[in-house]
Amino acid sequence: MKLTTKSRYGVRAIFDIAYHAGGLPAQIKDISDRQRISPRYLEQIFQKLKKAGILGSKRGPKGGYFLLKEPKDITVYDIIACTEGPIELVFCVGEDDSGEICSGLQCNLKDGCVASPLWKEMGDQIAQIFRDTSIQNLCKQAEELGIERQLDARFMYYI
Repeated sequence: MKLTTKSRYGVRAIFDIAYHAGGLPAQIKDISDRQRISPRYLEQIFQKLKKAGILGSKRGPKGGYFLLKEPKDITVYDIIACTEGPIELVFCVGEDDSGEICSGLQCNLKDGCVASPLWKEMGDQIAQIFRDTSIQNLCKQAEELGIERQLDARFMYYI
């Protein structure tokens, strides 16, 4: 399973807001500079995260993007599910609209596949790791690694 840049950048950007913005709105330019992600691409990712209720935004000179939930309440799974969809190692173990396992989707073995339960269990375990990892966990790891917090330049005052 490979995560796309949307998920990886989404996690990095949400972490950045939680870690560097100190509860204030963060501007795309600052997130982009710190995380080395294109501002245009961040805008696309942020639209999905806003739709999912993870991010909010405020216009104006003191505006930017802010978290709608506490970092402890935002999981890596929330971000990945928003940007990628459900976490499935193979398509044949996904669920359809009724919640039923889609046996045989892109597979001619249908219900007789011995490996299907294995793929489902592995996908569920990976998803659980993502559910157990919050943005607050990532912030704590950043502190342990000694990553310096960088306040937004617009809040720096020189006398």
